[in-house]
This record gives sequence, C-alpha cells and structure tokens, in this order.
Amino acid sequence: MPLSMTFRPARIGRAGLAALFLGCAAISLPATAQDVSSQFQISAFKQAVAEFASENESIGAFYRNRDYQPLFTGEADVERRAALLRALASADDHGLPSVRYDPAELKAAFAQARSTRERGRVEVLAAQMLVQFARDLQSGATEPRRIDSGIVREIPRRAPEALLTEFTRKEPAQFFRGLMPRTPEYVRLMRGKLELEKTVARGGWGPTVQAKALEPGQEGPAVVALRNRLIAMGYLARSASQSYDAAIERAVQTFQIDHGLSADGVAGPGTIAALNVSPVTRLESVIVAMERERWLNRPRGERHVLVNIPNFKAQIIDNGKVTFETRSVVGKNVPDQRTPEFSDTMEHMVINPTWNVPRSIATKEYLPLLQRNPNAVSHLRVIDRRGRVVPRGAVNFRAYNARNFPFAIKQPPSRGNALGLVKFMFPNKYNIYLHDTPSKSLFNRDVRAFSHGCIRLADPFDFAYALLARQTDDPVGAFQSRLRTGSETRVDLDVQVPVHLIYRTAFTQARGHMNYRDDIYGRDARIWNALAEMGVKLRGVES
Repeated sequence: MPLSMTFRPARIGRAGLAALFLGCAAISLPATAQDVSSQFQISAFKQAVAEFASENESIGAFYRNRDYQPLFTGEADVERRAALLRALASADDHGLPSVRYDPAELKAAFAQARSTRERGRVEVLAAQMLVQFARDLQSGATEPRRIDSGIVREIPRRAPEALLTEFTRKEPAQFFRGLMPRTPEYVRLMRGKLELEKTVARGGWGPTVQAKALEPGQEGPAVVALRNRLIAMGYLARSASQSYDAAIERAVQTFQIDHGLSADGVAGPGTIAALNVSPVTRLESVIVAMERERWLNRPRGERHVLVNIPNFKAQIIDNGKVTFETRSVVGKNVPDQRTPEFSDTMEHMVINPTWNVPRSIATKEYLPLLQRNPNAVSHLRVIDRRGRVVPRGAVNFRAYNARNFPFAIKQPPSRGNALGLVKFMFPNKYNIYLHDTPSKSLFNRDVRAFSHGCIRLADPFDFAYALLARQTDDPVGAFQSRLRTGSETRVDLDVQVPVHLIYRTAFTQARGHMNYRDDIYGRDARIWNALAEMGVKLRGVES
C-alpha cells in the first residue's frame, strides 16, 4: 500500500486549495525581478505543501501553523534529513515493516526534487514517513483488536501534528531515541533478536533430537544430538560425552526452567518438542514480543501487578523488581473463556467472597443440570429479582432457556466457594479478577489453562499480605481477623495498584537465556501473520 494511503481524510481539489491558499496569504509587492522570482517560489512551495499535506488533516494543521515553512527540505535542514534517514534505516532492527518507510525511496526523492512543486511533495512525503515510523515505534505497527478479539488493550496513538511539533523542539537523534520503549525488556528483546538472526544465518542449532524421550544414563545417536543442540543453544559447554551424564542433566534442567517445564532433568516429550523448535520460530516470537512491548509503552506504575497469561504466573513488581510471584491458572482455550489482555487498576479485595455466577455459566452449565434435577448443585442458591432465595421445588426449570431465565445463581462464602476465600478486584467490563480457588491440584500442571477467564492464584493469602503490607504493620493479622468472621468483607487498598494482563511467549531475564512459552491461544501466531503481511522480514532467512 502506498504510504500516502495510510491516512484517509476528505480530499480538496487542487484548484480549490490554490484559491483557498491565495485567499489566505497576504503577499506584498516585491521591489525587484529577483524578489518577484523568490516570492513566487515561496508561494509555489507553500501551495504544493498545502496540496500534498491535505491528505491528512493533522499534518496539514502542522504546516498551516508554521506558515508552510519547510521542516526537511530547507538549506538548514540537513541534520533533520540525515537523522530521519538513519531512523528509517533502523526499522528492521525493531522488527517493523520497513516497506512502509523506505529510506532509499525518501533519499532518492530528496535528490530528485528539482522543481519547487517536487520540493513540496517530498517535504510532505518525509513528514508522512516520520509520522508513520514514529507511531509504529512508539505504540506498535498493528491494531491488536483487529487481530484477536481477546486483545482488548487500549493503544494510545499520538496525533501526527503532536509528533511533528515535538520533532521541531528536540534534537533529532534525541527525538528518535525517545520513541522506542525505554524498558530493559525491550532492549534485551532487541539483543535476543540479533542473536537469533545470527543463529539463523549460521544454519540454526543443528539436527533435531530424534527421540520420544531420553533419560540420564542413556547413550546413542539421539543423546549426541541432544548434547549438540544444548551446546549450540548455549546451555552446555563443549563436550565429547556420548552418554546422558550429569552435565547434560543439569543443562536440561536449566532449559526446562527457561521454557516453563518441570525441571526434572529428564528429556520427556514436552522437553524434546521444545528443544526441536527452530530458531526461525523463536525469532518470530521475539519480534511479536517487541510489538507487544510497544503496545504497552507507557508508565506501568512503580508498584504494579503483572500477569503473563501463557507463563501462568502472577507477580508484584516494585520499582522494576519482582517482589512477589505465584503460579496462576488462566482461562481455557475455548471461545468466551480465554483470559483477555488489558490493563486496569486494583481497588480492593473481598475476603470470604460470594460467587455471583456469571449469567453465561448459569445458563450454559447450571440451567441444564437444574432442568434434569432441581436439587442438583445444592451448594448454589437460586435468587429472584428481589434478592430472595427461591425454593428449588417452587421452580419449573424446564420452562426457561438461556434467554428468559429470570434468576441469578450465587454461592455463599465457604471454603468450597469457587472463588476460594479471597478475590482481588480491578473492576472492568470483562468481569475478570484474581482469586483463590479450592482446586489446588491444578497448580501442579505445566500448562494451567482451566478457568472461565479469571486468574486463580496458588498463594492468594501471601498475595494479600504483600498488598496489605503497604497499609498496615500487621498484614497477616489484619487479613486473618476478617477471614475468621466467615462473613464477606471488603478491604480497600489505600494506594490502588495498576494491573497488567499481558501475553508473552518470549520474554527475557536480567541474566541468562531467553524464556519461551507455548502460544496457548494462538494469538502470537496471528500477530506474526499480521506483521508479515505488512512487510516485516526475518533477517538471515532466505526468502
């Protein structure tokens, strides 16, 4: 798609633009023929800029507000031109679609702009490329909601006029440096991308491991392939060992930790499958992670809660450091139950919560049971519109369906409550929150996608203590005293905490290897396909 088609405002005819421009511009009578020529050229340049900038109202407003003075094509604009070309040339470093802002095209356009009209055209072309590149680098090249309905994150896009105005006020190189996420994660992802590109160019990590499973003590060609792949990946020092020895076992354990697997040192089917993933596939995951980091390119809060859905972990982050971490269970990989991605603010917790069964669960799961047996799911209460408990025998459940079911279903506080003994609320229209659960055994699984969408915590009490420690000297006592009452109690947080539900199948650690997780909902695959269709390239991969 041509760059000029990126923006879609209403068009104004050239004749109308010229008349509008000339009607608004006051031109004084020149004193000499040279002045006449100079004034004519200035006027023609301004008309050309006005015409070409009309394709985007915000860019047009920027040039109107500076009386159509050049930003890129003036004699004093050499450094701005050079900085823009350097920035555009870095697009591939960031995994951005460089075809949207080709520096070679722009450089040629600068060189070939002979007439005043051509100067006006390339002036606006440069502004369009700067805006497109700046927005892509600052907040992502894709629109997440168009890729997957479960990515409901709000992406703030800065207006072209604001970006161009900021560019005029800063040193050009400083402006471009300030666009990309200034997080250690983004910098490390870029470094990981570069290393993977080198690996791909060298031919990868060698032959895959041709075995269903391998255990310590075994020997043979498959063990040699395992050893060589671990060496190539940087998990094992060079070795000539022919057997699955202690060094290989330790390397496998480290690899398992980095890939979210049980670290037993045995190369089972899951470990073999992860070992055999190609560096090209891993490179795609890293590029997607960089795009996701750009979507979240804003302050996250000195203290915030971070839930990485495919990592099955919930963390409290204080000033960039993990101060609390617990395992989590997330939504099943079925429609309407996948955990969405968004950010909000945690306001309070509820101790001994009542479970207000979502209507979708009440009508799809419980109504059929009640139709077969009115006394089924006896731990739940049927509530009428006035909030009264309805006797089961007084209701003909067969008379209702999902559309006209007039009752609510609730589960009162108890140790067997589906929400456990505490829930953590960041009120949102998706009805997602963090909570306890009586189903503790699920936390022992490597893949933990079992809920209806909310996030279950393995250590909810400790999570509550960590939150309350900021507002009481005795967080354990404050929590337990309310828990012992058995009554539903709301506890407000004195300082509300931002919550970010993210989805990263590739992420980094301060020291060590890249971490990878399975794309449990297939979202990253869809994001990569969108980026590839836009022109993102894998360096080192033959096309």
